[in-house]
Amino acid sequence: MRRRYPILEFDAASEAIIEPKRVIEPLDVPEHCVVCFFQEVITHLCQEGKARGIACQRSEMGTHPVYEIEVDGRRLAVFHPGVGAPLAAALLEEVIARGCKKFIACGGAGVLDRAIAAGHIIVPRAAVRDEGTSYHYLPPGREVNASPEGVVAIEKVLQEHRCPYILAKTWTTDAFYRETPAKVQARRAEGCLTVEMEAAALFAVAQFRGVVFAQMLYGGDDVSGSEWDSRHWDERASVREKLFWLAAEACLAL
Repeated sequence: MRRRYPILEFDAASEAIIEPKRVIEPLDVPEHCVVCFFQEVITHLCQEGKARGIACQRSEMGTHPVYEIEVDGRRLAVFHPGVGAPLAAALLEEVIARGCKKFIACGGAGVLDRAIAAGHIIVPRAAVRDEGTSYHYLPPGREVNASPEGVVAIEKVLQEHRCPYILAKTWTTDAFYRETPAKVQARRAEGCLTVEMEAAALFAVAQFRGVVFAQMLYGGDDVSGSEWDSRHWDERASVREKLFWLAAEACLAL
């Protein structure tokens, strides 16, 4: 197993020393779950009395609640995965161990092409693995795919609502302060239109655990030029709330 670079030393063992199913108590949770990167949307659901806590994960950052809401008479779990691949992957592991099996995520991403308007929807069919977490779940490789059935469910919902979207690759990185012009151009050349910090890891965990996972992103800040343009990407409340409900619909269609 030993290689020159430790990150390439993949071990295909099905169980680890700290195995989620051994240390996480399964609960009566919904099978379907939206992984929501928009904390204000979750907070609003709680304030309106539409969400109730059903589990609480913990880390040194504090608590990471899992909620349940009802959509058209059906149960749906919701949680915020944090920021960055390691934390997001760990929290997804715990929610899977609780009993959730079908996931659609909604989040934002930087764009590698300024022609993609802020708020425009991108559906990643694959993610370039420029982070570290996915290499602990899958053998070394350049890309990891989203679950095809999840992508189909998302596309169907977007088409039904006549929401324009782009199907493309995303670039998952661990270091947003190291998105250099050369790397941006290289990722664009291989088909990436967005950059974020979690998709590759989440797709890899899902494949390893045998669950369904796909994601919707909206165009956020612009990193395609010589200077960064924030485009006030995180202030687009209506876009973020709309994306959440589209994700909920796609998830329940699985």
